[in-house]
Amino acid sequence: MLNQNPIFRKTLLLFFLLTNVVVLVSSKSTIEPCANSDSCNAMLGYTLYTDLKVSEVASLFQVDPIAVLTANSIDISYPDVENHILPSQLFLKVPITCSCVDGIRKSISTHYKTRPSDTLSSIADTIYGGLVSSDQIKDANSITDPSVLDVGQTLVVPLPCTCFNGTDNSLPAIYLSYVVKPVDSLTAIAAKYTTTITDLMNVNAMGSTAIKAGDILAVPLPACWSNFPRYANDFGLIVPNGSYFITASHCVQCSCGPGSRNLYCMPASLAVSCSSMQCKSSNLMVGNYSAQQSSAGCNVTSCNYGGFVNGSIITTLSTSLQPRCPGPQKLPPLIAPPTSVIRDSVFAPAPSPESVLAGAPKSLLVPSTTTGSLPGMAPFGSPLGGASDACSLNPLATLSAAHLLFFVVKFIIPIL
Repeated sequence: MLNQNPIFRKTLLLFFLLTNVVVLVSSKSTIEPCANSDSCNAMLGYTLYTDLKVSEVASLFQVDPIAVLTANSIDISYPDVENHILPSQLFLKVPITCSCVDGIRKSISTHYKTRPSDTLSSIADTIYGGLVSSDQIKDANSITDPSVLDVGQTLVVPLPCTCFNGTDNSLPAIYLSYVVKPVDSLTAIAAKYTTTITDLMNVNAMGSTAIKAGDILAVPLPACWSNFPRYANDFGLIVPNGSYFITASHCVQCSCGPGSRNLYCMPASLAVSCSSMQCKSSNLMVGNYSAQQSSAGCNVTSCNYGGFVNGSIITTLSTSLQPRCPGPQKLPPLIAPPTSVIRDSVFAPAPSPESVLAGAPKSLLVPSTTTGSLPGMAPFGSPLGGASDACSLNPLATLSAAHLLFFVVKFIIPIL
């Protein structure tokens, strides 16, 4: 029988309220305020909830299947690779476009069509792997009764992303929105993505190294910049280190080699019907160069990709004198389409696709600030993460919890 002692009851209630208030004020996720209409390339860290075809994953996020494969250094030359079945629990990096919407960086290009068994919670937590909260989906779609979803209803799914001018410590970077797993630590995440604890803390405005399952961290990944003109279709292209990207209507492959900061573009293996990729006044094709040693150094002439404009591939011919002649271009190692998931360690962060297969190469990918929120009230325009000790940019969360605690102590407990 429940203890009827009034002091016991008050103490128990106070303990319950205090523990829940801690949850209220600690739930945070990383967001980036913005003030213009530009967009950037960003990445989502996504763990498959079941076996899915590459095309199904791409459809889930409304992105090109080839872009999903290349972002994870998966070889696209395999037959019918877009229909390859990826195993459940595989971790993928999904490339998205990060926009500025209502003063907050986020992606709103993803739409989901509901199925008979769907709930907002299952869509958010299972299908989209915690990258969004049920309340965010509810608010984005002006749903008044979340218990009633029409089968076949199309929902906007707002997803987290950050740009930070495509730099990290003044170097090119692309940002990965990473959902913290129960086995993760900040140290392990930093090591996995070749960054430092300090960098992660600065990017995510964290006051300590404590993280909690469900937190969404922005992880800066070294990358290679492009310098295509603003009017090019692929203006602003940035490719994560150790991966590649197919552009110009699948005609050009741009890669960022291991440890490199220089974008290298060449004809793609998918190229079928493409405009000329030969540089004018030269017999060199995009990605080719000629070198001639001289007493002053090495005279290098190269044919470079300059962007995709109005259906045409722009090429530029450049000549330079270098101290030594360049060696073979280092391209990112490719892996076969994954068929199984192999865990590195129970203490390691969720695996990236490079670690899924034994002997698979490492690759890097894609900053932001943190804000507090109340359960059921996601930060405006941002994903609802789990609890972390990151500094809160939203004092209303703490203030509301304090008011709640004051109200209970002042008015409720005395009448018990």
